[in-house]
Amino acid sequence: MTALTSRAHANRRRIMDIALTELLRHPDATMDQIARAAGVVRRTVYGHFPSREALITALTDAAVEDVTTAFADGTADPSEPADVALARATLATWACADRYRLLVSLAQSSVTDAGIRARLEPVRSRATTILARGLEAGLLRSPLTPRALAHVHEHMLFGLMQAVNDGDLDAEVAGPAAAETVLAAAGVPAGRVAAAVREAQASPVAEAPPAAGDGGTGRAE
Repeated sequence: MTALTSRAHANRRRIMDIALTELLRHPDATMDQIARAAGVVRRTVYGHFPSREALITALTDAAVEDVTTAFADGTADPSEPADVALARATLATWACADRYRLLVSLAQSSVTDAGIRARLEPVRSRATTILARGLEAGLLRSPLTPRALAHVHEHMLFGLMQAVNDGDLDAEVAGPAAAETVLAAAGVPAGRVAAAVREAQASPVAEAPPAAGDGGTGRAE
């Protein structure tokens, strides 16, 4: 990678990071407003993203990348009980997705539902594997196939993100609540659900830096 290419890549990531901050603060933020926040002219932003929709799509891709990594890290130990692994993966995924949850409605206006589902396939596939392991071990119980159950969990998490956005669920408790809800839906016995979540919380996945940018402290060129 040449120095010029490296610089352009860094500027693109910095614009994305600043755009994420602006869009989370003001969902209707225009490209002009994002450019001003980044300290650049509008032409610079359009040089990286030809439209607002393209920018939101790029942010969506970054969010999915973060979520995929978080879920994979949460289920990295194949010897761990499936209920604890599922709880840890849900907690890690929620901590990551919470940074982006206000983008859900924006992403749905720029990326089709089918497009979002396609982007989440690696997460769904990994979830299917851990659910199959739990069902086979008798730790989980459901009339659904592992793949169908993974779809249910995916939609539950989107619903919970919207509930937080709408003020129907306190963001401070949403992560553990999401983990308990996912385990309950997977058929973990009621007396075991809270304990599995506590075990997962005792050894959390280290939080990775967001894929969208470098923290938003610099100015793009």
